[in-house]
Parts: sequence; structure tokens; C-alpha cells
Amino acid sequence: VGRSCGVATQRQGGGQRPPELALPLSPAPGHSTALPWLPPRSPQLLSGHSMPAQPTPHLPSACGGPTRVTLGEERAWRSHRSNAGGHTCLPRRTAGAGSLTPGGERGGNNAGHTVVVDGKEYDFHLLPSGIINTKAVSFIGNGVVIHLPGLFEEAEKNEKKGLKDWEKRLIISDRAHLVFDFHQAVDGLQEVQRQAQEGKNIGTTKKGIGPTYSSKAARTGLRICDLLSDFDEFSSRFKNLAHQHQSMFPTLEIDIEGQLKRLKGFAERIRPMVRDGVYFMYEALHGPPKKILVEGANAALLDIDFGTYPFVTSSNCTVGGVCTGLGIPPQNIGDVYGVVKAYTTRVGIGAFPTEQINEIGDLLQTRGHEWGVTTGRKRRCGWLDLMILRYAHMVNGFTALALTKLDILDVLGEIKVGISYKLNGKRIPYFPANQEMLQKVEVEYETLPGWKADTTGARRWEDLPPQAQNYIRFVENHVGVAVKWVGVGKSRESMIQLF
Repeated sequence: VGRSCGVATQRQGGGQRPPELALPLSPAPGHSTALPWLPPRSPQLLSGHSMPAQPTPHLPSACGGPTRVTLGEERAWRSHRSNAGGHTCLPRRTAGAGSLTPGGERGGNNAGHTVVVDGKEYDFHLLPSGIINTKAVSFIGNGVVIHLPGLFEEAEKNEKKGLKDWEKRLIISDRAHLVFDFHQAVDGLQEVQRQAQEGKNIGTTKKGIGPTYSSKAARTGLRICDLLSDFDEFSSRFKNLAHQHQSMFPTLEIDIEGQLKRLKGFAERIRPMVRDGVYFMYEALHGPPKKILVEGANAALLDIDFGTYPFVTSSNCTVGGVCTGLGIPPQNIGDVYGVVKAYTTRVGIGAFPTEQINEIGDLLQTRGHEWGVTTGRKRRCGWLDLMILRYAHMVNGFTALALTKLDILDVLGEIKVGISYKLNGKRIPYFPANQEMLQKVEVEYETLPGWKADTTGARRWEDLPPQAQNYIRFVENHVGVAVKWVGVGKSRESMIQLF
């Protein structure tokens, strides 16, 4: 839920289950938790800046992610503390030098990713996480909605932490829609209205994401290409849009001329970074071979179609958003990596079947430092919910999983895992769409022994306690997807690669 399930895709050989082998979504009674198709464990340490000997600095990195995949070998360096619950996907062209990390294909600065590199902690919202990598080009796709003041504010904060020359490595699609200050104001006003009328709100980040996508769907929105074209025409359309919002929200105050003046200044700052995003991605896919990683922002359960509606974001943050948010054809999508914590978290309101409103939830929240990167809100915590993970797999088609924050469970004597739901006394094989129904489900748990040992020093599969290994195998067997990475700490070195 929230930011606990993500997706990633890439195309390459090795480590994938045979295509002819269909695994069940849940194990048959009495079956071993070992997956027969898994290769022998030969874990590798995920190291940091493993780069091609002859980098091509102008290549795009089709996702804001800090994970690079080379032919037959991966190197992932996103912090395991990342709150990313979106999807990461790698198109099929993965051989050769150079890398592209499209920093998102959907959403805006409502999501937050914490990335730890060389002891420095960076917080990203609009910037692709791959912007840290000086040998990769980062790309913000057309599906993203961009608040320009927020983009530059974010960049300045990370510059103080050591980020350099980001403007030279960032490309922005000319088709991306703009978030205006009044969109953010309206976001807050709508929450107040919901609270007054319904006694509850959605719990948005108040970053203007929903109102901007509303403008986009109503065909009154403005895009990057409009800002960089005829400014008089842009100003006229901006004023019309502002007046429309003021007519819907009479208390809304907008400094139209002041905002236009700021936008004109931002236009000149971003102009060198803007490209035709479709042609840019086409060249990246069909030109000299590149490693392309697509980073999603929000979790599968926040997808506007497949998430816990209405407590969702305003765009498609499951794998389909890669095609519509970047202009990548479906046949170019390769592996899809699901990113999931070893327990479940959620920020904000909405059904959460395995939530633990007790000392276990408090322990997970405290040990996991579970605070929203964007809002600072405390994350709700609970046991790992395999119904949610299987559902995310149904939608996204994971080829492998990254199981993060395993070390947070180190102190527990026993660990529960949600394996199925019952509704009105009957087990259901699906994840309910209706929130009221989801609130009523009874979770069936499997209790596993804890390991009561420190895993933060583990660097190989063999270093993990047997009970921790069994926990990972249990997840693999119930979901039918191999765990490729296990996170046991913040640093890059704390990511164990299993095959």
C-alpha cells in the first residue's frame, strides 16, 4: 500500500524464470517454499558507481532511478530506504555503453524518494534519482506534471548536499503539463471542502497534482511547449485558466501578473533542457545501445485505476504508465522489478488490512524511520500483505522482486505475514475494489519464526540467518516471483544481489 510496492522493468538474459513454467499465485498445500526454477544462490554485492569503461554522457536515462542494468549483470544503487513504490522498467535495449534514467513517467512532486550515496542522503520529488549519476542522462517524461518553482527548489536543496551540474544531465519533455501555484491552493481548498461536506478528506499532499490532471483531462491545461512558445498566447490561456478556478473557488486569490513574471523567468532557465520527448525516447531506443531504466514515483496501490480508490494519486503509476508517460512502445518494455518492503506501510487515509495499531506498528514505524518524504507525515505500518503483492504482480507482471528493509524485522521473535482475505467468512481470490468491502476483510496470517539477529552486516545470501532466508523463500513461493535483491541497510553496500 502507499509506498510499499513498486515495479521495474528491463530486458536481458539470466535470472528469469523459464517462459514455459507457470507458477501458481499461491503454493499448493504441503509444497516446499523453494522455487524449482530459481538458480543456485550466488549473491553479489550491489556496488555503487559501476559504470562502462567508455561512458557516453549524452545518453538519456529513461527513468529517474539509480539502478543500472548491464547485459548479464546488474548494479543497483537506490537506497533500500527509498519510498518509491512506483515501477521501474527497463526497455529491451540494455546492452552497450551509456545510460538513460527517465525520472518518472507519471505524477509530480507529490512522491518522495530518499537515496543514500556515499553517506550523503538526497531527497527527490521531481528529479529522477539517477540525476546523482554523472554518467547518465535523466529524463522527465510527458506524463509528469511539473511545478517549476518546486523543481528548482528541490535542485537547490540537493546542490547543498553535493549534487552538481544537474542541469547538464536533465532533459524535460515538451509535452509535460505544468502545475501552477493556484493548482496547489485549490488542492488545499478541495481537502477543506471534503472535510466539511463528508467528514473526511483524501489526504492529498496539497502539491496540486489532482487539480493539474483535472485541467489536463478538461483540455484546459498548459504544457512546457506552450510556455516556451508564444508567451502572449500562453499568458492569455493562463489567465483564462486562473479565472476558471476563481469562479469555482470564490475565496481563491491569484497574483496573475506576479505568477506570469516568475514563469517567464523559469521558461528561460528550462529552455536548454527541453526536448521533444517522443523523438528523444525513440532515438534512445533505436540509436546506439543504451541501458534504460524507468523509475515510477508512487506505489501500485496508489494507481488511479488499480489502487485503493479514491485514496490514490491522479495518474497511472503501474507499468502501463511507462508507455503513456514516456511514449515507449509496449514491445520495448523488458523486465519489471517489483520493489516491496519486508513489511507494509501507507501514508494517509485509506483501507489498510494488515495495519498494526499497536506496539508492533510503533516498532516498525520507529525502526524503519517511516515518515513521508514529501509531507513529513508518519507512515502507518503493518505486517507484509501478500494479497496486495500478488495483486500488484497481476497488474504489473513482475519478473523479479527487490525486498527491502529486511533488517527492520531483526528484533522480532515471530513475524506474521498476511496470506489471504476472507469476506463474510469466505476466502476471496481477488483484491476488493470497493473501500467499504476492503475495510471488512478478515486477514488470514501465517506466523513465521523471527531470527533475532543483526542482518545489517550481511553481504551474501549465506550471511543471512536461516529464518531470514526462509522468510524470503516464503514470499517468493506465495507470490511466484523470485527475490533478486534484499536490502539490509541504507547504503548501496547493504543491497544483497541473489542472482
